Amino acid sequence: MRTTKTFSIQFWADTRKASQGEALVYARITMDQKRLSVSLKRKVPIELWDSQNKRVLGNSLMAKQLNQYLDLAKSQLYQSYLELKAADKMLTTQMIKDYFMGEDTSSKTLIYLLDYHNQKINGTLARGTIKNFKITEGYVRKFLKANKHKDIYLSRLNYKFICDFESYLFQYYPEGHPRAMSHNTVMKHIQRLRKIIRLAYQLEWLDKDPFRRWKTTFEKTEREFLSENELANVASYEFVNERLERVRDLFLFSCYTGISYADLVNLTPKNIWLGDDSKKWIVTNRQKTNTRVKVPLMPAASDLLEKYEDHPMSQVSGTLFPPITNERANLYLKDIAEACGLTKNLTFHMARHTFATTVTLSNGMPIETVSKLLGHTKIATTQIYARILDKKVEEDMYKLQEVLQTKNTVPKRPSPNLKIIR
Repeated sequence: MRTTKTFSIQFWADTRKASQGEALVYARITMDQKRLSVSLKRKVPIELWDSQNKRVLGNSLMAKQLNQYLDLAKSQLYQSYLELKAADKMLTTQMIKDYFMGEDTSSKTLIYLLDYHNQKINGTLARGTIKNFKITEGYVRKFLKANKHKDIYLSRLNYKFICDFESYLFQYYPEGHPRAMSHNTVMKHIQRLRKIIRLAYQLEWLDKDPFRRWKTTFEKTEREFLSENELANVASYEFVNERLERVRDLFLFSCYTGISYADLVNLTPKNIWLGDDSKKWIVTNRQKTNTRVKVPLMPAASDLLEKYEDHPMSQVSGTLFPPITNERANLYLKDIAEACGLTKNLTFHMARHTFATTVTLSNGMPIETVSKLLGHTKIATTQIYARILDKKVEEDMYKLQEVLQTKNTVPKRPSPNLKIIR
């Protein structure tokens, strides 16, 4: 059984595509009867090319220099073959060509991949998503530095690298945080790294995906939301501080519409449409997914719009509500929760959970409609937001009991298609 590979190199000039009497010179690599041509970026006059000996005729300086270049190219191609063979790789003519041209994928590094990924996602993903990827990238760079590596070849990425990175994240204490990362936070960072590594695999910079046996696990967490009484308490509370009142109103508008903070602060009068019933709708595109969202306004939401229609800050910014940063809004929500006697960690994102659970689903709205109002592309995403309250379960059980009682009170009659055998 033959195990050695045949390998040869020959030069040829492409006279069929000659231009102004000159033809490009190629090196033809042949291995196990498979051929591949490599352009040497050199031209030779057709009349001086010796097709039999694969050389340039004559003793001119041009002929000597070109022949020397051919000898050098042949030597480098053969050296590429030997080095790849010594690396115990599955050799192909394409691999030899890439290695010779300096395009060997095994020379790509993790830092190079991170930089390429940054360029790829810039301007194509939402700002928040790009920010999250950069945070993960920062931890990858810190992990390399902690292991005394400036960089690492992609070919060296394996399952152990992922396990070591996971352990590093679990033990890392982010600056300004009272404790280490939670399990789900670590998994999110590894999930983002997986997407980056997957890109390298799809670009064929990696022969194998190091994540092929990795399974990301998330701990189930209960997303907090405001109950009906808590929402009413926040809505009816009278604030002395005008800033707290403005943040409260923004929060309430999100509770009544399900619109996220990032989309809410960018709403302008152009986003208000009149429906066929002459009622107001909010029509916008979600910043995160660019999904079209159309939300009919309830009276409470319309009242909030009218309240800030002539506000000086709204007039200057051209938005429906006075602008405020997300960090500042969440900071004020802590004061609002304390003033209203809430023990929950009130955040702006809790408004979307309140809309999904307390305002819509608990009042009988189908989850498909809620999903469309929230701008989700999958029902599964909406199910994360939505919980069935005990009150709703109780109401549905009463309805079921009424149906069962009705069935039990109706006298049973024999089917007309069946015969009674006595």
